[in-house]
Amino acid sequence: MSKYILKRLVISILTLAIIVFILFLMLSLMPGSPFNDEKLTAIQRAALYSKYGLDQPFFIRFLRYLGNMLKGDLGVSYVINKNKPITQMIGAPLTLSIRIGLQAMVLGTILGLLLGIAAALHHNSFIDSLCSFISIIGVSVPSYVFALFLAYFIGFKLKWTPILYNTKLPGPSSILPTIALAMFPIANISRFTRSEMIDVLSSDYILLVDAKGVHQKDRIMHHALRNTLIPIITVIGPLLVNLLTGSMVVEKVFGIPGIGFLMVQGIQQNDYNVTIACAFIYSFMYIVVMLVVDILYGVIDPRIRVAKKGA
Repeated sequence: MSKYILKRLVISILTLAIIVFILFLMLSLMPGSPFNDEKLTAIQRAALYSKYGLDQPFFIRFLRYLGNMLKGDLGVSYVINKNKPITQMIGAPLTLSIRIGLQAMVLGTILGLLLGIAAALHHNSFIDSLCSFISIIGVSVPSYVFALFLAYFIGFKLKWTPILYNTKLPGPSSILPTIALAMFPIANISRFTRSEMIDVLSSDYILLVDAKGVHQKDRIMHHALRNTLIPIITVIGPLLVNLLTGSMVVEKVFGIPGIGFLMVQGIQQNDYNVTIACAFIYSFMYIVVMLVVDILYGVIDPRIRVAKKGA
């Protein structure tokens, strides 16, 4: 198991290096410049390029950036906050996006599992149809539509919670974006839970559990649900990454100054370092979460550990 984890770590590091190279290359090929101010003369613009090293050949700039990144230096902002280190800019937005994303993931996982289990236990009944309908709505309707719906009816009409995010009221003002982001995980997790739970409940393993006279609660929680969770983790992994990094549109709707909002600013204003840093964070979190998910397979199902040792 340790050799497998080490191998995955090496592959992950190489993957991140390739991602940074591709990001660097794409931004270099994009039209425009961070210094688009019409008041700047050609000489002033050339001086700025020289100051930040943007007049150097591509590979020299890339290797220098990669070396600084290994030291924890992500460069400075060219436009959004001139000369401010990126590491100081992304701290608060990333923390905010992670907090709201985790809230949405917890809410989505709990409600998704409950809906999926309820649908499986009442297969081909009204409850099953209702849960399936909720899942279809959650998958089909984009999160920003839910965000607008919640903002209008809950925030504007009923005035139960603030519409726009308020740093002085982080709890109440994060309720609506959390619910809006949680709808997609609820739908996906409930669908997969229902499907897997139905298969598990009809397996020979559960028939043996029933023959032993195990209590219904223990039968569901300790036997059926444990086997159902293995494929569910595969779904939770990518969903968690999307929620941790935040939804750009949902952050825009509720005025949340998260990492997604910062990335949009960087792209719109050609702030190369901000864009690369935000995209790198997305990639880093995705790879880390998928590595953790892969390790959890072995924790939940001993057969996977045996297979990895054999490999």
